[in-house]
Amino acid sequence: MKPHVVCVIFARGGSKGVPRKNIRLLAGKPLIAHAIDVARASRHIDRVVVSTDDAEIASVAREHGAEIPFMRPAELAGDNSPEWHAWQHAIRTLEAAPGARKIDAFVTVPTTSPLRKVEDVDACIDMLLNTDADVVITVRPAERSPYFNMVSIDENGATHLIIPPAATLHTRQSTPKSYDITTVAYAARPSYVLSAPSLLAGKVRSVIVPRERAIDIDTELDFEIAEFLMSRQEHA
Repeated sequence: MKPHVVCVIFARGGSKGVPRKNIRLLAGKPLIAHAIDVARASRHIDRVVVSTDDAEIASVAREHGAEIPFMRPAELAGDNSPEWHAWQHAIRTLEAAPGARKIDAFVTVPTTSPLRKVEDVDACIDMLLNTDADVVITVRPAERSPYFNMVSIDENGATHLIIPPAATLHTRQSTPKSYDITTVAYAARPSYVLSAPSLLAGKVRSVIVPRERAIDIDTELDFEIAEFLMSRQEHA
């Protein structure tokens, strides 16, 4: 039997950096709609669900083809609420519904990476289903290296490399490759999400995505950059 793959998109009503970010228009449609469209285009995903505490976001998500089988509790939607707990709540709630099928792969595509491609999402699901991974994340090549040009400042004001190399390094190219975690996509085994204390506590694998598909919208400037990149794609 084909694995049952469910995507849950998490979208709180509150947003500090960009107010009402999840339903703000980007390239002519709400930000959350970009995530919904990619999830619905996946060759693996059977259901696309939105977890939100906000009635307007829920309405917009329904208009664009997502399910809203539950509303997220307020205690899981605050500024300091760990999204990991919202993941756990979504899995428990979906699997507890009458007639619900057990979820084999849990996927989430955050709204903040609207330039992702469906192949990025499917690559994560493929890796999860075909390896021993507990969770698959997406990463992009880092612009800086903790071995070469990333530093910390101690309590005395002294500055140190975050990871001192075993030998002197004169160029960043000679350091071990480093990657930034992105919000393009995550795929995880539900049993892992329900039992692990955090995302990276188990067997983690990663899919590398190009930098131009991995923008993470947190600020007004990020929104402007995303608008520019999407308009360039349209005219390419």
